[in-house]
Amino acid sequence: MTWIPWNTQLRELAKQCQYLQALTLYRQMLRCGSTPNAFSFPFALKSSASLYLPSSGQQLHCQVIKSGCSPEPFVLTSLISMYCKFNSLVNARKVFDENPISNQLTVCYNALISGYALNSRVFDVIALFCRMREMGVSVNSVTMLGLVPVLSEPGYISLGMSFHCCCVKLGLNLDFSVANCLLTMYVKSGAIESGRNLFDEMPKKDLITWNAMISGYAQNGLAADVLELYKKMEAAGVCPDAVTLVGVLSSCAHLGAISVGREVEQRIESSELGFNPFLNNALINMYARCGNLVKARAVFDGMPVKSVVSWTAIIGGYGMHGYGEIAVELFDEMIKSGIRPDGAAFVSVLCACSHAGLTEKGLDYLAEMKSKHRVQPGPEHYSCVVDLLGRAGRLNEALELIKSMQVKPDGAVWGALLGACKIHRNVEMAELAFEQVIEFEPTNIGYYVLLSNIYSEAENLEGVLKVRVMMRERKLKKDPGFSYLEYKGRVHLFLAGDRSHPQKEEMYRMVDKLESLAKKLDENEERRNKDVLVGMGVHSEKLAIAFGLLNSEARTEIIVVKNLRVCEDCHIFLKGVSKIVDRQLVVRDATRFHHFKDGICSCKDYW
Repeated sequence: MTWIPWNTQLRELAKQCQYLQALTLYRQMLRCGSTPNAFSFPFALKSSASLYLPSSGQQLHCQVIKSGCSPEPFVLTSLISMYCKFNSLVNARKVFDENPISNQLTVCYNALISGYALNSRVFDVIALFCRMREMGVSVNSVTMLGLVPVLSEPGYISLGMSFHCCCVKLGLNLDFSVANCLLTMYVKSGAIESGRNLFDEMPKKDLITWNAMISGYAQNGLAADVLELYKKMEAAGVCPDAVTLVGVLSSCAHLGAISVGREVEQRIESSELGFNPFLNNALINMYARCGNLVKARAVFDGMPVKSVVSWTAIIGGYGMHGYGEIAVELFDEMIKSGIRPDGAAFVSVLCACSHAGLTEKGLDYLAEMKSKHRVQPGPEHYSCVVDLLGRAGRLNEALELIKSMQVKPDGAVWGALLGACKIHRNVEMAELAFEQVIEFEPTNIGYYVLLSNIYSEAENLEGVLKVRVMMRERKLKKDPGFSYLEYKGRVHLFLAGDRSHPQKEEMYRMVDKLESLAKKLDENEERRNKDVLVGMGVHSEKLAIAFGLLNSEARTEIIVVKNLRVCEDCHIFLKGVSKIVDRQLVVRDATRFHHFKDGICSCKDYW
């Protein structure tokens, strides 16, 4: 048998990713006495690299040298790529340097650049590219496709822009794949505006282009931009895939845009994507965060196979809504089903314990993480438990836990302690926690406001002034509170004290009337601050609730999303209103859901 049929079979097997069969055929070829040549080796080397068989690859390299095929461009490229996949960059560079022909071949530079990029060797990538230019070797689209992705980290955005300029100079930006690659680089590095400019300039956009921009917006928390772009994508006649819809669903979850989420679910059901686990997980998260826990559970129960991500999503959903007992039951059921919890699953269940006041259960989970499940607790787990202890009034235990942590506490850990000090009015420990937290997050305005409120409640005016001076010196301004709700498929946004809405007159009259009625209901109750309903101004959630009452049908649920934590004034107000109007009012604030019904909140005033 001549070598031609062998090579044809090798090529087909490698092309079909049947790498083990390809290597078996290669050995059979040798046993039959056929001699491999420059057309045989690339397929055998690729198969060895794909199966991660370093010893097999080294044997093949010896045979390449024996056969005299080392100078062949495709063999050289295959050798370099193989060693890069083995993470043996020294050997890859040795192959490149020991063959003089490599210095003149674009394919060899491309192989090594891709290998360096695959191993995140940014400066080696750049140095090799510069050498390539100095040697006068032609740069092509493959060069840029290998090089640009490694510049996606925020610290390399200036270099990324330089290479973008190089692409324009060489005319490579006209290549569709290169343009998409540059767009992905911008959005991954957080340079969203630059990414959008490039997106808008592209004369042609395919599904990859739209997905890159939508995913970029979603990953950077720009949910409204995701939905705006998704509508434009549909108008352009581009059919979304699972990647698109995951980004859209995550944005619906962020905004509470449940009507768009329902439309996406209908699209999923009418397509072949119904059993996609990523989409189902995104649906669970979307419905839970939009306030429809019943639907979230229905999606979860309907999944034929549930991963740890699926369990984490539904556990987190119940936790957010204050149903800690159910979240704990689900977590234990997950373990019984044989699924091993990961760090994210423990964050979900610990948060659920915190929101429901299940202190001892949360402490048990923390103890079991390492001993029973071999999961090392991180700062995110400790911050949940500090919050758990702090809410229960066990501030000294919370502080001791921080001191005993095996990892360095971060801003979230100290911030949890600071929040607990606010609940229990512990000024001394609050000052300690504040000193630590601003070391990590010096520009986080929330912590300054929190300390100022602690001083204010303690009637420590000197402390309040001190915090204000710090904020002024650091040029920090309090984030404006805003709330929004969805009505007839449109999101209505309200700022605190907002007077720009067309229905402002009716809304303010409604708020005044409700505040008056709520105050009468509340005047016989024991409260720490008897004037809590007076003089606080009109917060955004009050305006959103008033708008919802004015525009929705009687007895329908009203769901409001707020960017900050609900204050005590609004919490008391909403409890009273839910009793007056005989409605369920649902407010999702920065940390959890509050379901108000008949004058009672689901959080049991534990928020």
